Amino acid sequence: MKREFQIFFTALMFYTRIPCPQWVDHNAANLNEATRYFPLVGWIVAILSWIVFFLCRYIFPVEVAILLSMVAGILATGAFHEDGLADVCDGFGGGWTKEKILAIMKDSRVGTYGVAGLIFMLALKFFSLRQLAIAPVYLYGIFLIVSHSLSRLSAVLVMFTSVYVREDADSKAKPVAQQLKPKNLVIACIWAFIPLAVLVYFHAIVLLIILPVMLMTIYLHRYFKKWIGGYTGDCLGATQQVNEVVIYLSLLALWNYM
Repeated sequence: MKREFQIFFTALMFYTRIPCPQWVDHNAANLNEATRYFPLVGWIVAILSWIVFFLCRYIFPVEVAILLSMVAGILATGAFHEDGLADVCDGFGGGWTKEKILAIMKDSRVGTYGVAGLIFMLALKFFSLRQLAIAPVYLYGIFLIVSHSLSRLSAVLVMFTSVYVREDADSKAKPVAQQLKPKNLVIACIWAFIPLAVLVYFHAIVLLIILPVMLMTIYLHRYFKKWIGGYTGDCLGATQQVNEVVIYLSLLALWNYM
């Protein structure tokens, strides 16, 4: 049990900026095992975002409450996944060889493709959430938890079905990117499907969102493999961000049938 707490807090420390106990460190073995809790971290980020939305909606217009909740989520993760999305947009938008793509993605500067990708992704999030916010506040919270956890599972699936391509030993993602054990994938699936099961209990048709998420994950997996032969940490961040928006859009498309 103590080891599981260590692994969980390692995941929380690696994927968020949320303070963790001092005894938690960047143990390579724990970092690799921590992928099993990636969707659970999504629960935490979603709940923090929902709390901010819930409190702010009594003070500000709903649009402001949504923006502040988005800010809370970004602050909680340190824009970890948004940074990956921007790097992927720059790398694959401006590079035509594996070496060039990887070099651009490693550059800390953000280019035109990255800025455009972030703007459109954040805009899609905001306008989708604005429409979903007409739902009862408890249901809106479940929407957030499902989106954050299931989108993180899609990143885990990319890790499980592909290979890490960066050769630099000092890469932040390398300890996490070792070959995943099937047990870790199963546990990650459980954490992702629990909130989905709750939502399906209220609206069975919501189960259909799995299809676009799987199709997008397969597409991104094939796209990354075609151009760079596998994935990097930035690719995982982009996968999470894209699928989070895919889930919001899917929920929005199904809204009339709920």
